Amino acid sequence: MNNITAICFRPSIPSPILCPKTSFRKFPLILPRSSLQDSQPPNSTHQQQLNLSVLRFTLGIPGLDESYLPRWIGYGFGSLLLLNHFLGSDSATVTPAQLSTEVLGLSLASFSIALPYLGKFLKGAQPVDEKTIPDGTEQIFVMSTDIVNGLKEDLAWASYVLLRNTNAIAMLIFIQGEICARGYWDIPDDTSKEILPGWFKNKIKNAGLYDLKDTLYFPQDADSEFQDLVPIGTRCLLIQPVLQVSNDSATGLQKPVGFILLSSTTRYAFSNKDRAWIAAVANKFRGRG
Repeated sequence: MNNITAICFRPSIPSPILCPKTSFRKFPLILPRSSLQDSQPPNSTHQQQLNLSVLRFTLGIPGLDESYLPRWIGYGFGSLLLLNHFLGSDSATVTPAQLSTEVLGLSLASFSIALPYLGKFLKGAQPVDEKTIPDGTEQIFVMSTDIVNGLKEDLAWASYVLLRNTNAIAMLIFIQGEICARGYWDIPDDTSKEILPGWFKNKIKNAGLYDLKDTLYFPQDADSEFQDLVPIGTRCLLIQPVLQVSNDSATGLQKPVGFILLSSTTRYAFSNKDRAWIAAVANKFRGRG
């Protein structure tokens, strides 16, 4: 007797995927498909996990600073209340309850307008200058020629998001002797891209940053010893080291394998949140031993 197999044509309906709520910050809609986790060795548990904590999203509106969003909301709703009071209702029929509601609404709108300034005042933040591009600089994007493809994609991704999501105008990544420079730099005239990595390495050697272990942050003016390393017009400098845990050390000591340098023409360009996010990007290169 032939075996008869029952075939079920009932469609398989996948269970819904629950997505966590995400706060949106500055980030473009189109990103390189590479991830810094792609090239990590598979023998590390924490490296196998997909970590998108360094991504910062935004509403996607050019020129809109989301930190001032409560102010614009306050302006909008306050204007609607005033229009409704003077144009949408008759002054003779206005009840005390309506007046109380409008006064409360205007108070809340005023609080929303003052909220961004109040938050900066409580944090002790100082006003920053407008981000400008110095004269005499040229936009570049160079890498060392002998970089493996995985690291090349990671450097391109990291350099892009660092410039996109911060007030930096120029950045430099130095990992295990490999160079990635992007942004506006004052490079010598008639210089080819092939010799620029060596030009940057000489600057790093003169600055003595090969063994950097601590974060350096100059919010107002870059230290004089780094003037030859940073682009002209730099007023704020951040150098974030990239540290790797040594496998040979039983105590888990960290050794420097490189750094990320960010330069800006504005004072106090990198807030505490920005510096924490930049450190998270630097940690993605910890496995480049």
